[in-house]
Amino acid sequence: MPELPEVEVCRLGITPHIAGKQVEDVVVRNAKLRWPIPEEVHSVVGKTLEKIERRSKYLLLRFSNGTLLLHLGMSGSVRILEQDTPAIKHDHFEMLFDNEKILRLNDPRRFGAVLWFPEHLDQQGLLTKLGPEPLTDDFSYGHLFAKAGNRKVPIKTFLMDNHVVVGVGNIYANEALFIASIHPATLVNSVSEEKFNELTDIIKQVLAAAIEQGGTTLKDFTQADGKPGYFAQKLFVYGRAGEKCDGCQSVLEEIRQSNRSSVFCPQCQVLPEQTVKQAAKPKAKRKVPSKKKAAKKPTN
Repeated sequence: MPELPEVEVCRLGITPHIAGKQVEDVVVRNAKLRWPIPEEVHSVVGKTLEKIERRSKYLLLRFSNGTLLLHLGMSGSVRILEQDTPAIKHDHFEMLFDNEKILRLNDPRRFGAVLWFPEHLDQQGLLTKLGPEPLTDDFSYGHLFAKAGNRKVPIKTFLMDNHVVVGVGNIYANEALFIASIHPATLVNSVSEEKFNELTDIIKQVLAAAIEQGGTTLKDFTQADGKPGYFAQKLFVYGRAGEKCDGCQSVLEEIRQSNRSSVFCPQCQVLPEQTVKQAAKPKAKRKVPSKKKAAKKPTN
C-alpha cells in the first residue's frame, strides 16, 4: 500500500503538469471503487485546478467549487500522460486538461477512491477525525505520550492509528521502532514520555528521508508504464525477516500484529519486562451464574 511518503512524492510529481490548468473532460470507466465514484465529479469540467494538497494518504485536488479527493488504496497509482495515450486494464478514472495532458488513475484491486466534496465540505467525515500530520508542528513533544495514557495497546498498532497520527504506515512504523530500539509489541503504557519524544523525532526523520529519496523518481509520473509512488529505499528491518540485523548481526524476527507483518531485532529491540509480565498475567475468569434447580412439585 502506498504510504505517506509515496503519496507526497506523487503530489510533487503531478503538480507541475496540471496545477493551474483547466479541466476539459472527466472519464469514468469503472465507478465501482471502494466507494462508488459520484456523478458530481463531472462538475470540475471547465474549472481550473488551483492546487493539489495532501492530507494523510489522501490527495486533495482543489477547485473553486469544491475538492476532488483521490486515494490510491492498496495498489493504485496515478500518472500524467498525453491525451492520445491508450487506456490499459484497470484504468478506471481520468481527467483531461487543456494542455493535452491526462491525470489517470489505475487501480487493479479497486480499493482506491475518487470522491467529490462540494464547497470543500467533508460530508463523509473522512478527514475531520484524523490525527496531526507527522511532518508539521502539530505533531510535537508530548503528543504521543498524552494519547497513550494508560492504554494497553502494542506500540506499533498505536502508531498506525490515524486518530493518533496520520501516515505512519506499516513500513515506516517498523523502521522508526527499530531506530528507536523499541520492540513492536511493547505496550504504550510502559513507554516513558522521554522515549515517546525521541520516537517523535525519529518518525519525522524517517518520513522526511523517504520523501527526499523519492524525489529522484518524479520523472516516473509521466511514464505510461511507470509505477509512480514507489521507489527503492534502504530499509533496516521491513521485509527482511530472517536476514541479519545491520547493527548487531542477530537474525531479524517477524510477528503478526493486526494482520500486519512486524519485523524486529531481538537484540536491539528487547521486549520490556513490564509488557512480558502483563502478557503473562492470567485473565480473570468470568463467573458463569449457576442455573437454579427448578423446585420439584410435591407429589400427592
